[in-house]
Amino acid sequence: MQRFSTEESARAYFEHIRWPNGPTCPHCGNSSSDRIYKVTANPERKIRDGLYKCAECLQGFTVTVGTVMEDSHLPLNKWLIAFYMMCASKTQVSALQLQRQLEIGSYRTAWFLCHRIRYALKEADPRDLLVGTVEADETYIGGKARGKGRGYVKNKTAVVSLVERGGRVRSRALDTVNSEDITSLLRANVASDACLNTDESPLYKKVGKEFFAHDTVNHSIEEYARNDKKTGRKATTNAAEGFFGNSKRSIDGTHHHIGRKHVGLYFAELDHKYSNRKLTDGARTQDGIKKMEGKRLILRPSTKQV
Repeated sequence: MQRFSTEESARAYFEHIRWPNGPTCPHCGNSSSDRIYKVTANPERKIRDGLYKCAECLQGFTVTVGTVMEDSHLPLNKWLIAFYMMCASKTQVSALQLQRQLEIGSYRTAWFLCHRIRYALKEADPRDLLVGTVEADETYIGGKARGKGRGYVKNKTAVVSLVERGGRVRSRALDTVNSEDITSLLRANVASDACLNTDESPLYKKVGKEFFAHDTVNHSIEEYARNDKKTGRKATTNAAEGFFGNSKRSIDGTHHHIGRKHVGLYFAELDHKYSNRKLTDGARTQDGIKKMEGKRLILRPSTKQV
């Protein structure tokens, strides 16, 4: 907070992270240094700080255009500190805490700020596949229904997580958990030469044949890990279950309850911190800032005519 106490210092930092080789026009992609000009700020003429002009498309832009920060009225130093707080926290940060510490005017603004950052951290269309040994498991997020047993899940949201053992994790919130959705998720995120580890759920039985190996553990007989002497592989889903346990404690302890339609964004934040757990807090924040390129989150329907 001392280093980025002004909006100018935060803007310079965002520009360094997004444009390490100089400004690039988000409208046409022009990155030629002699075809992009910095416009001098002039409050009387309502020319804001950090404005650039592209000589190719004649459009003006700032570092926030084409990111989750576009059209935001919050100072950039508060954006940067919020990014750091959410990426550096080992658990979760509530919108009320951000509102207090950053002196944001309303809870609604702080809540939307958190969701924009979570949307920036989300890997919507990952191009690289999970490799090695990948553990797949599902859980349900939501409270207990009065008069129903522990196994009642109709009031909860299903989350399927794919954990690369010793590496990354990818989670997806699903409306329904069936073999078709599981198959599509695994094909899109796991390499075919990976070793898949699951429990004995029939959801993974058919698609498991598409991978190099499919090892299972039988939880019904309290089997949680098994060493195969012939193959030398260890069959377990302990990494996935550990991720679920930490995630649920983090959500319950900080937010207490999260809306069904926002579960995916909360797990995007958890995925980012788990996948980059070996990085420093600063490096994890930088990685999160780089992901905001080309993303915008608008909760209110657009009124523009197409």
